[in-house]
Amino acid sequence: MARIALGIEYDGTDFRGWQTQQAGVRTVQECLEKALSKVADHPVSVVCAGRTDAGVHGTGQVVHFDSNAPREMKSWIMGGNTNLPRDVTVRWATPVSEDFHARFSAVSRRYRYVIYNHSRPPALYRNQVTWNYRPLDLNAMREAAGHLVGSHDFTAYRSVHCQAKSPHKTLHSLKLHEVGKVIVLEAHANAFLMHMVRNMAGVLMTIGAGKRPAHWAREVLESGDRRKGAATAPPFGLYLVDIEYPDHFYLPREPLGPLWLPHSLEA
Repeated sequence: MARIALGIEYDGTDFRGWQTQQAGVRTVQECLEKALSKVADHPVSVVCAGRTDAGVHGTGQVVHFDSNAPREMKSWIMGGNTNLPRDVTVRWATPVSEDFHARFSAVSRRYRYVIYNHSRPPALYRNQVTWNYRPLDLNAMREAAGHLVGSHDFTAYRSVHCQAKSPHKTLHSLKLHEVGKVIVLEAHANAFLMHMVRNMAGVLMTIGAGKRPAHWAREVLESGDRRKGAATAPPFGLYLVDIEYPDHFYLPREPLGPLWLPHSLEA
């Protein structure tokens, strides 16, 4: 058996999340496994780096699977994409050692939350961005973001349905970029809790709109109470854009998504 790692991109709009559910529920995992099983000519089960919720997108998702089918890497890419719906794409494929695990070998994850800050809603990107009609103060949002960076108990920023064993995570950075009328919130951490990025986005947008002072972000964090925060921000603007692994696995590194954002944001 050989172990293969894939880079996956998907538009989460019409999916009920990543993870396979009951029959009749459309998920990214189900579509991917069906496509790869056709290429392998045997049932394939994939393990992902991070499960995403309904409506959330992925440009840097990583999965692994085992197969004894004698296929070249380009066959997994081309064959997979031939059998996938148009809202899922295999970006790359590479052989990995048997000790590689898409989830447990990862050392960090990176999400981007994309906000369209304009008085009128978008038509073309309505499912790819979160619209906020109130003018947002980027400086206040950046000040607030600074209160969340570091190792903390993020109980107040996770879903009440979160099943993670520990609420303690290390947020390496929380940056805000401005591209015209678009604000990109970029969160980099060792791992994330359920709805953590969306709950942080909700607090930062509330602060940016002038409804709360910047230090409220820290007060919410220290309260340990999810009810003290803002409403969970919509899923549409959220993207899983990167999974970082130790260098010895030699996984491909590609520009962070979504592709219509300038690469200069990565500087």
